[in-house]
Amino acid sequence: MKSRDWQREKEEDDARFTTSLAGLAFALLLAWVGLYLMDALAAESKLEDCMMQGRMNCQPIEVAPAP
Repeated sequence: MKSRDWQREKEEDDARFTTSLAGLAFALLLAWVGLYLMDALAAESKLEDCMMQGRMNCQPIEVAPAP
């Protein structure tokens, strides 16, 4: 009787651990998507601000680092 109870508790613990890992992975994925969206929206906002000022060339200038 005790071995079945112990085995059932072990299976429940394993299932709980797997569920917790899945939740953590989902939370990390949501955080990554949120950061990506914030970056993309910030870049779009900067471009729109530049265009609203009447500028024609709003793309950032790429400057090579000095050696």
